[in-house]
Amino acid sequence: MSKLTFHNNRVMQDRRSVCIFLPNDDSLNIIINVKILCHELLVQVCDLLRLKDCHLFGLSVIQNNEHVYMDMAQKLYKYCPKEWKKEASKGIDQFGPPMIIHFRVQYYVENGRLISDRTARYYYYWHLRKQVLHSQCVLREEAYFLLTAFALQADLGDFKRNKHYGKYFEPEAYFPAWVVAKRGKDYILKHVPNMHKDQFALTASEAHLKYIKEAVRLDDVPVHYYRLYKDKREVEASLTLGLTTRGIQIFQNLDEEKQLLYDFPWTNVGKLVFVGKKFEILPDGLPSARKLIYYTGCPLRSRHLLQLLSSSHRLYMNLQPVLRQVRRLEENEEKKQYRESYISDTLDLDMEQLEKRSRASGSSAGSIRHKRLSRHSTASHSSSHTSGIEADPKPREMGPDDGF
Repeated sequence: MSKLTFHNNRVMQDRRSVCIFLPNDDSLNIIINVKILCHELLVQVCDLLRLKDCHLFGLSVIQNNEHVYMDMAQKLYKYCPKEWKKEASKGIDQFGPPMIIHFRVQYYVENGRLISDRTARYYYYWHLRKQVLHSQCVLREEAYFLLTAFALQADLGDFKRNKHYGKYFEPEAYFPAWVVAKRGKDYILKHVPNMHKDQFALTASEAHLKYIKEAVRLDDVPVHYYRLYKDKREVEASLTLGLTTRGIQIFQNLDEEKQLLYDFPWTNVGKLVFVGKKFEILPDGLPSARKLIYYTGCPLRSRHLLQLLSSSHRLYMNLQPVLRQVRRLEENEEKKQYRESYISDTLDLDMEQLEKRSRASGSSAGSIRHKRLSRHSTASHSSSHTSGIEADPKPREMGPDDGF
């Protein structure tokens, strides 16, 4: 065996295959070094996607039906199956089964204008699309019709009568299953095209922005859910922690439904403490005796939740000044569109309530309908970096140094 061949074999033995699932159902197959840092893999993924702004995204693996986001400072093999780590390559084209990793949104924001990179906004949009399919906001049924109109404009472009008729889209790909079951496909295919038509002249990027803005208003869409236990003896988790854009929620698990017990905005969370498997919430302004005590079931889960909650809170605080600026900008745009609407014709629509809202969200109708309105977006944002948190037998708190 030549020295070169021997060297190549040793190099290949350190290579592994990973499959990165993307929010839009595409995937990336990458050959990496087994000792690669999670941050290095994320950089590779973003380079392949030509994604310039990735601070809202992360890499996750599924453990016990939960997405566990990787600590970017750790090596990838910390999260890999034992078989994957042991499986050595037998040549350039002979790798074992790939490790499955998910590239997805780790931090939610209230407004898509906070995402300056259009590619990042595209994948953020697709992540929300998947979340909407599992949404259960039965009192907000009209929102799913408006979201579908925005999504069709983003995916298919302007409505064309000779092209977009009949079953030109699959209702199941845009609506939660319960809406399709309740209304039926025929009802959806009858009314949604008019709402799609009302979005005339919106670019894909503008439609993504409108979809994001509407989707995050649904209570169960911009949320990460994690199991919690009332006491350490519980086998099945009776509680769920919801991490939202604004804070923390605690739910009681009732069959397949969740009953909200507590809703703590970040401003009302005084301190979070993790001691091994124990998780304590100390609401701001209340005596220590009023603290809420739950269990995570595993010290590693405690560390993961602490890191995710801490970095989410820090990002929320960093983005508030920019978010206020974006809101002022949008208020000015709405005033401008309202003034121009005086010279617009009205449309006779079947679903008057929904489609009036759809028309207001899209381009102006009638005489100015074919003239795209001027829209501006802000590209400024604040990024958040999360440092690695090592397992510690001592109580670990989120306090002033962690953004609280």
